[in-house]
Amino acid sequence: MTDARELQAQFDAQRRAFAAEPYPTLATRRERLARLATLTRRHRDEIIAAIGEDFGHRAEAESRLAEIATVLQAVRHARRHLRRWMRPRRAAVPWRLQPGRARVHRQPLGVVGIIAPSNYPWNLAWLPAVDALAAGNRVLIKPSEHTPATSALMARLAERYFDPAELAVVPGDVETARAFSALPFDHLLFTGNARIGREVARAAAAHLTPITLELGGKTPALIDPDADLSRAAERIAFGKWLNAGQTCIAPDHVLIDASRLGDFIEAMRRVVKDFYPRGTAGKDYTAVPGEHQRARLEAMLDEARDHGCRVIALGERVELPGGGAKLPPTLVIDPNEGLALMQEEIFGPWLPVLGVRDFDAALAHVNAGPRPLALYAFTDDAERRRRVLETTHSGGVVFNDTLWHNAVPALPFGGVGESGMGAYQGEAGFLRFSLERSVFLQARRNAVGLLNPPYRRWLLRLLGL
Repeated sequence: MTDARELQAQFDAQRRAFAAEPYPTLATRRERLARLATLTRRHRDEIIAAIGEDFGHRAEAESRLAEIATVLQAVRHARRHLRRWMRPRRAAVPWRLQPGRARVHRQPLGVVGIIAPSNYPWNLAWLPAVDALAAGNRVLIKPSEHTPATSALMARLAERYFDPAELAVVPGDVETARAFSALPFDHLLFTGNARIGREVARAAAAHLTPITLELGGKTPALIDPDADLSRAAERIAFGKWLNAGQTCIAPDHVLIDASRLGDFIEAMRRVVKDFYPRGTAGKDYTAVPGEHQRARLEAMLDEARDHGCRVIALGERVELPGGGAKLPPTLVIDPNEGLALMQEEIFGPWLPVLGVRDFDAALAHVNAGPRPLALYAFTDDAERRRRVLETTHSGGVVFNDTLWHNAVPALPFGGVGESGMGAYQGEAGFLRFSLERSVFLQARRNAVGLLNPPYRRWLLRLLGL
């Protein structure tokens, strides 16, 4: 637990360290990133075990894929491209100001704060840290209080591999998080739900701290009337039930031509049986941690049943030692728009499937709601793809698959509107945590003195002013 005084002391130490080294060299930045990779690679088994303890059960393959591999890939990408990212960028100069020269100089902001969630406790703490370190900043991380084992391990390893003035992890409860978000960071990144995101934004506003918010939302999956249903079902099932639906970019609901609804349900039954031959009891299906979270999900499903929705469980609920539970993949057919299932981000294994008139109706449904963090469209039709890109808004778009845009380090990751603001990852993350500073270098011999007062009207006309 970190109290407010200790938190302030750590922040002040990082501020002083940054003032002493305001522009770390390429070699220094690469070395810090290498230490982060070593930390993750060398302690992989401990990380996986800690996450499993916090979840009750987390499929090991999912932890390897979504927690370990993503961080190592981000480090490799940043170290490979860092020299180019750091290089000043030339800017064109209007002929009236020539032979002066202009460039954009990229420099670190200072101290960056990161507030991480519980669903991917390692990934979503360290991925933005990769970008912040690459940009030359000092970093403070507040991991989730809902993953105590992972947070404690993260703090111990950070202390072993980094000077606290470079990077520190500060575990704590909700009060620690509030004190953390009130610090005068040079940039603050929060990943979580919109309600808490608004609180973080209000706290940051006291210091005019720039913020990046990654908030999730109601990510739709659209299925073209001519799409291959087996392929669509397989990719939606993968994206939905990875981490038991506890992914901010998981498909939240499916929009499909009503005439194909029955075929899609059967395709989903087959896919789930293929994915989890031992059902939810198998080692490849992840638990939903937290009694409050499970109660919220169960209340959603109960409300849908009470309103006459057809609910199709594709597995059994499994109770785990220690009080945890696995909630089964479940389809909810044609829920009413007023239900909590359709108003709130589900963030669990329930999947509403809505029959619509046609592809136009699916697009209209998307545009009627808040702008999502991601949008998935299953279509091979070039014209329909164009319409998805030009008539809807979302943080990211994937055609004929789900999730994988977030695994491309060169693509920015972020939301829009209710799903967040700002983006990071790769060069976008480097720029997010950098100051792009305008620089103009005046030539020794220049003509700008002709524009000094008293102004000559003939000269202004000659210059087209």
